Amino acid sequence: MPLNTPRRRLAACLLALSLPTLAQSALASYPSKTITIVVPTAAGGGNDAMARTIGQKLQSLLGQTVIVDNRAGAAGAIASEYVARAPADGYTLFFGYIATHGMNPALQKLRYDPVADFEPIGLVGYSPTLLVANTKVPVKDVKDMLAQLKARPDGFFYASAGNGTAPHFAAELFKLRTGVNMGGVPYKGSAPAVTDTIAGQTQFMFPSAFTAYPQVKAGKLRALAVAGPKRLAELPEVPTLKELGIEGVDVQQWYGFFAPARTPKPVIAQLNKALNQVLNDKDIIKRIEEHGADVESSTPEQFGSLVKTELQRWKQVVQQAKLSAD
Repeated sequence: MPLNTPRRRLAACLLALSLPTLAQSALASYPSKTITIVVPTAAGGGNDAMARTIGQKLQSLLGQTVIVDNRAGAAGAIASEYVARAPADGYTLFFGYIATHGMNPALQKLRYDPVADFEPIGLVGYSPTLLVANTKVPVKDVKDMLAQLKARPDGFFYASAGNGTAPHFAAELFKLRTGVNMGGVPYKGSAPAVTDTIAGQTQFMFPSAFTAYPQVKAGKLRALAVAGPKRLAELPEVPTLKELGIEGVDVQQWYGFFAPARTPKPVIAQLNKALNQVLNDKDIIKRIEEHGADVESSTPEQFGSLVKTELQRWKQVVQQAKLSAD
């Protein structure tokens, strides 16, 4: 029978007419199954803790189970690529941050586009970077640290959450601005990097305040300085690097939610509304701010604009500091 018969043409027309109705029906019932939040770092780190805190509240607001899937490695590139290729139906979300959508794409060519492959949902907030030291290293402040690094230029190492992450960029900028040397040891996320710094396998690190503060409070790490614009209310005695005369090491980590590109706009709008409700919850705000992070919500458009601005900023830093992925 010929392929292009009147009957087949009629069936095709009826199918085409029904597609908008089917799509509207799917949107009207969203969400109707489990939602997965992909986190690009190992379990136990600051990103993971923040995503789980928010995910628990989203679960009650959306009326569906929300689970966290940790896919660490390659400074978030593994998780980013996974989400970029996921179905654009609102059931796979991404807890991205400064490394996945700013620093790592600025540092090297990746198998995903931080702008074209994602739909921004909304900003979550910011966390300044802290310079911390293993408690057994004989340094009480940055002055001591610089003296030790100059006396033993090959004797100390810093940990990072992987090349292309904020701890990597902050450490390399610190080296550039002070003229000291430290070897870098990249890990698959902040959690194992912090663990090894506490154990003394590495001596220094620039984790986010959200990640570092509990360890500093417990006496497991020593906070030396804030690599951000102001002191932390939780650590008022810790100066900023700028106060110490070290300019140009201002690394504020930001976090936010994304969906795969072409996720329907009504789904994005629903998720943004739910996310902003979570970020307006006093208990959530308290839990995040107690770790030294600042909560800030946004529209999808505002968050998308931030991503584009940050990407250009870090491309300039890569060129100026001559950073590489190696």
